[in-house]
Amino acid sequence: MTQAEPPGGSPDGRTERGRQTRERIADAMLALLEEGRTRFPADRVAERAGVSRRLLFHHFADLAELTDLAVQRRLDRLMAEVRPLPTSGPRAERVAALAEQRSRILEGLTPTRLAVLRLESPSPRVEAVIRQVLEFARQRLAEVFAEELAGLPEGARADLLNGLDAVTTWSAWHHWRCGGLDVARARRTMEVTVLALLAAAGTAGG
Repeated sequence: MTQAEPPGGSPDGRTERGRQTRERIADAMLALLEEGRTRFPADRVAERAGVSRRLLFHHFADLAELTDLAVQRRLDRLMAEVRPLPTSGPRAERVAALAEQRSRILEGLTPTRLAVLRLESPSPRVEAVIRQVLEFARQRLAEVFAEELAGLPEGARADLLNGLDAVTTWSAWHHWRCGGLDVARARRTMEVTVLALLAAAGTAGG
């Protein structure tokens, strides 16, 4: 005889439904933030998610906790799009691969990054996640251009990495896009700028 299922479904089933509900609420919160809203009642989030206010606060202690998860989910999705980049071979090919990946991810990041900037006081958790993303991006640069960086004195190596980091992060991307460049032109601008920095540093290779 099959054992009777507990009221409300199996524990695993309830856990999965709870996870899906949390994610739906977080996605609703993120959508509101990315629309340019920073102040809205919990009822608005619940309505967007298709749940009750009571269920929203069953899953989240407050809107700050919900905001943290919403931003984290967007960053996790973007990071999932990161693929290995070439770390050897012709410089132009490595730069082109870097510019393609960065432009795609930074464009996708823009709505969330603007939403975070509009928050009066981003939580320490959100700020920590953003720092981790920036550190990861800088480390990838060091890997992609290890050959060029290795041929420089320590001070020049740090200067070059700082410059490469500055022109391949979201701030530079947003500046170009706000300046009227479309995605293709902004990507090309990033590519040309990285190549110019590498050439100006006097590195060898091609």
